[in-house]
This record gives sequence, structure tokens and C-alpha cells, in this order.
Amino acid sequence: MERYIDKFLNYLKVEKDSSVHTLVNYSVDLKELSSFVDHKEINDVDVLDIRKFLVSLRQKGFKKVSIARKMACLRSFFKFLCREGHCKNNPMIGLVGPKLDKKLPIFLGEDDMSKLLESPEEKDLAGLRDKAILETLYSTGVRVSELVGLNIEAVDFIGGVIKVFGKGKKERLAPIGDKALRAIKNYLDKRARAGIATIRALFLNKNKRRLTDRGVRNIIEKYIKVASVRNDISPHSLRHSFATHLLNRGADLRSVQELLGHANLSTTQIYTHLSTEKLKNVYEKTHPRA
Repeated sequence: MERYIDKFLNYLKVEKDSSVHTLVNYSVDLKELSSFVDHKEINDVDVLDIRKFLVSLRQKGFKKVSIARKMACLRSFFKFLCREGHCKNNPMIGLVGPKLDKKLPIFLGEDDMSKLLESPEEKDLAGLRDKAILETLYSTGVRVSELVGLNIEAVDFIGGVIKVFGKGKKERLAPIGDKALRAIKNYLDKRARAGIATIRALFLNKNKRRLTDRGVRNIIEKYIKVASVRNDISPHSLRHSFATHLLNRGADLRSVQELLGHANLSTTQIYTHLSTEKLKNVYEKTHPRA
């Protein structure tokens, strides 16, 4: 079974251009299954083996979301093997994953967002960089992985867009506002004066290397404390805030889908729940019969 796991992971890496995070998680998931079925030959693994494996995960205390992710991995794995002719029967057919509770995205209100965006002190290179990062995340709604992958040439200052490579390296153009562009320009001007203008990566750490996802999370956590806004905010919350504020101000769902780079409209529809809650609050406060 191990050789098929290697084939699948190589397929994800080379053909699907999956992230390192995905490759590591899928590798762990598949090796867990292999160990559980006592390293059976791939065609000997049946639906009963998969059911027993899922039961064992629940008994170990895995959460529903973790089990659902592992099932998604197994579905992709066996679908790949069947398509490539390595597996005669797909043991995942007919198996239904755990029903997940829908959690509304955490986001900042417009006032708190303004506080967060004004938090960095633009006195030095780090402060200018942090200001540009926060403004870019909120102005474009890009994922943190997309943000840290940006190069300087991806920013079109004249056209007011940035070239983003999303999941699966799908390219899209994301509109970016004047305030974010101004923040980026101020940061790049300071970089040029510091003699580090030739590095392609847009956002750098103190070692003059491309900033990482973890680095961005640390930056946001720092300014969450400075701005004294809710402490359960993550980098992804700025993306949620971007989408929610657009819908609250009248943007249509299809446009927000395009701006976020979602492949399916159903992924974007979670934000309509937030807008609905706001409408209900307005209704309850203003309607005489509410």
C-alpha cells in the first residue's frame, strides 16, 4: 500500500500543485489507514475496513471536522487509484461523512477594522510593512498564503489590481484600493532607500526573506492587542470581514465569489447568514410589530 501512497502524493505535488500543508496532512492520514489495516494490499481494503477505521478515529476522540478531512483524503486517494487502474473497487463509495456544524465566520465590525488598520506606527520599515499587509488583506480579501506569495511585479499601481495565485495555482486579478496601494508604495520606497529594492518578494521578514504565513499571524496578533479589538481574530478573519462588509453595503453574492476566488458559490453563501443576522437585528429594532 505504501507505494501507492507515494504515487498519490507525487500526483498531488506535481500535477495538482497542492500545498505542503496538504501533502503533510494527507501523508499522515494515509499512513494511519495503512497501519490500521495492517498494510494490506490495496485491492484487499474494503468498505468494512474503512468503517472500522472511522470508528477507531471517533473512539480516539477525533473531532467531526478532522474525520471529515480524513474522509476527503481517502476519497481522493481511492478515486485516483481507480482512475489509474491500480484499484478494482472503490471502498469509499456510499460512505457518508459526519454532519458538520456550520459555524459562522468570525469577523470585525467596520469600526474595529478601522482601529486595526490604524494600529501600525509608520516610523520604520517594519511598521510600513505591517501597515501595507493589513491594508492589503482587508482591501483585497486574499488568503494569507496568497499574500505571502506576492511578488513586487504582481502589483499594478496604475490598473489598481494585484495578480494573485490561489489554490491550485489558479491565477486571478484582485482589485485593490488606493489606501492599500499607497501603503505598499510607502513600504517599497522605504525598502529602496534601505538598499533592498531588488528582492522580488513583496513582503519580507527581518532577515530579508519572504514573509511566512506564521509571520503574518504574529503580526496580526500583535496589532489585535494594540488596537484592543476582539482577541479571537485570525488572519483569515480579515478575509471574512472583507466579504461581510461588501455584502452589508450591497455587493451581490456572485461578485463577492469572484473577488474571493471561490470555485463554488456555495462556499461564499456562508456570508449571507451574517448579512441575514444583521437584517434581523434591524427588523427587530425598528418594526413596530417585531
